[in-house]
Amino acid sequence: MKKLLWLCILVIPFKIMAISASSYIVMDMDSGRVLEGSNIDKQSLIASTTKILTAITAIEYGNIEDVVKINQDVLKAYGSGIYVQIGEELTLDDLLYGLMLRSGNDAALAIASHVGGSKENFVFMMNEKAQMIGMKNSIFVNPSGLEENDGSANKATVYDMALLTRYAMQNEHYRRIVSTKDIVVKSSMKTYKWFNKNKLLSSYQYCTGGKTGFTKKARRTLVTTASKDNMNLVVVTFNDGNDFNDHKNLFEKYFNNYESVKVIDKNTQYGENVKVIDDYYLVLDKNEKYEINVVLDEMDNALNGSIVGKVEVILDGEVIGYRNLYYEKKSVTENKSFISKLIEFIKFW
Repeated sequence: MKKLLWLCILVIPFKIMAISASSYIVMDMDSGRVLEGSNIDKQSLIASTTKILTAITAIEYGNIEDVVKINQDVLKAYGSGIYVQIGEELTLDDLLYGLMLRSGNDAALAIASHVGGSKENFVFMMNEKAQMIGMKNSIFVNPSGLEENDGSANKATVYDMALLTRYAMQNEHYRRIVSTKDIVVKSSMKTYKWFNKNKLLSSYQYCTGGKTGFTKKARRTLVTTASKDNMNLVVVTFNDGNDFNDHKNLFEKYFNNYESVKVIDKNTQYGENVKVIDDYYLVLDKNEKYEINVVLDEMDNALNGSIVGKVEVILDGEVIGYRNLYYEKKSVTENKSFISKLIEFIKFW
């Protein structure tokens, strides 16, 4: 038999700002809740925001300490670059900084060749990673974001790119790279000084990362993240000539009018020896209403550490997130008082 518990804690719609983008989204990175958007499932060209997927794929499947020797593939690069030369050696980590700070298309090809063995194999890895993340309306044909000679190009939705960024920002090394404003890199041939093209990192104190993009067909694409008062947001815009201002205004709108609420507390007991192991935060308008639904299974034969139910967070009638409930029976030793443990310790010695 399952036990159900409902806790209620209103929904006032917030006025949507005028945004220049053909499609955009604001997502709470902690819960994955879509706070605002337009045409969020419309597939579009994404230009160099592609490199978010290139970077996280390389970080997860490659060794950032590897020394990469630039090969002939770099000759196929055009557009923005870090201008490495054939035979030049630098680490995969250095190439990732060149990829994300300077949007190096040559760096993208060098990374793909090294990590995947070939551009084609690396692109296969990128698409697999995208599917794993849940990017259902995305397709990738290269690691740079440029249009191919046959007219094919990387396409995604703002929703998918927000999902990707939410996933990538869980990786500590990725966060470190995209939050870097400038860096000096030494290769076997040169010393580079790179500045991040994401202007919000320097002009907006709460910005924590992101990636710019532009091609003549895609126009301006931009992904940025920002954090304030335990609120972590991602904004994605496609075809937006006023993107940096739009992103800052959207961040300010939610930082000033919403709050991050702990809706599930890991210290709450949901039964004898039953609890969650992580807090759950949700970005809410101060008047919004949420519900907590606790589903607890029979625990007669529950094993220590096993999942025995879940705590669901419900907003506007939909489950938008949950935490698993774990059975954690304390051992006899854990239940003993400090004095009892001290006496046993003295006896032992």
